[in-house]
Amino acid sequence: MISLSISNGIAEVVLDAPHKLNSLDEQALRDLAQAYDDAAAAASRGEVRALLLRGEGRAFCAGRDIAGVTPENDDAAAYLGGLVEPLLQKMAAFPAPTFAAAQGACLGVGLGLLLATDVVYVAENAKFGSPFAKLGATLDSGGHWYFTERLGMHRTLDLIYTADLISGAEAVAQGMFSRAMPADSLLDSTREIVSRVAAGATGAFVASKELVAHIRDQRLGLWQAMQEENDEQARLCKTDDYAEGFRAFQEKREPKFTGLVG
Repeated sequence: MISLSISNGIAEVVLDAPHKLNSLDEQALRDLAQAYDDAAAAASRGEVRALLLRGEGRAFCAGRDIAGVTPENDDAAAYLGGLVEPLLQKMAAFPAPTFAAAQGACLGVGLGLLLATDVVYVAENAKFGSPFAKLGATLDSGGHWYFTERLGMHRTLDLIYTADLISGAEAVAQGMFSRAMPADSLLDSTREIVSRVAAGATGAFVASKELVAHIRDQRLGLWQAMQEENDEQARLCKTDDYAEGFRAFQEKREPKFTGLVG
């Protein structure tokens, strides 16, 4: 149910099981991890400069596929800690800018996939929340941290206790994701943006990606973050893309970046 295609510097990873709303079982998680490994290998060869993740059909991903799960024998720790968390860490560390286009249900593991992606564009009618109240389970895949970070304690617990869902438009208005778009133009608009980014200075983008993650995870203050920015800029000024960007500006033309990360 997972496909990977590479064209014009863009890796497109597709969740392709629309009949079950792209819900993910153990094998699908392994296949998705393999797709990211293959795309990362292509990025190391300079063949991939951006990645797009999307779901086929009316939903992005409705979460874990529990159709064949028996509660008595379910090993949730193995599924979440052994498969989901390593996958999300792999996705977050992808060596190029990553994007997701998300429509319909984005729940559970589906939400986690978005949290591990750099830039997330959502359909206005996408759905987010914690639908687990009726299962006797709890929000997973980083959802507690992210909802608390973005929505605060009271709204987070409101969503968890009630299992109410919020729309893509509401999620963006509350700072959860990048942009909300009409569902019928979401994919085309996202692909156009990804194409522009794939032609950019990948090394500089990856530097910013790593800086943002460090600021988030280490809770850096202004002056420490500024020092890390200075260090990255000093490193980038020795790269071919930095020189090309300045020459292009001075010569009043569009830059032609190599996309090299090192």
